[in-house]
Amino acid sequence: MGYNTKQKDVIMNVIKKQKKEFTIKDLYQELNGNVGLTTIYRFVDKLVKDNRLSKDIGNDNITYYQYLEECHQENHFYLKCNNCGSMVHIDCDCIGELSSHIIMKHHFKPSKEHIIINGLCDKCIK
Repeated sequence: MGYNTKQKDVIMNVIKKQKKEFTIKDLYQELNGNVGLTTIYRFVDKLVKDNRLSKDIGNDNITYYQYLEECHQENHFYLKCNNCGSMVHIDCDCIGELSSHIIMKHHFKPSKEHIIINGLCDKCIK
């Protein structure tokens, strides 16, 4: 059991160092093959279910993941650049207003722990 936990810690450390989207293949290469693919897939799936990673399928049909910073505030979201893949965590009360609007006018309750707004960052706009 301890060995398995150590592997998860190693995987998590590599994930937290990623500055943009990554694939399972990227993780496997970064880990130099020292952790099995099955272990990586299972742990990544658990992190997605726990809302600690975002999961997106790109236009190339490849699944990409990105680490979501832990946040215990209710009004937060992420800004994700479509060009460079960077993601920034934002705490802002206006997301609560937007969520209320969506609930009242569109009868849909957004998942507040996983709101991602796509667009272009300042660096990529220039």
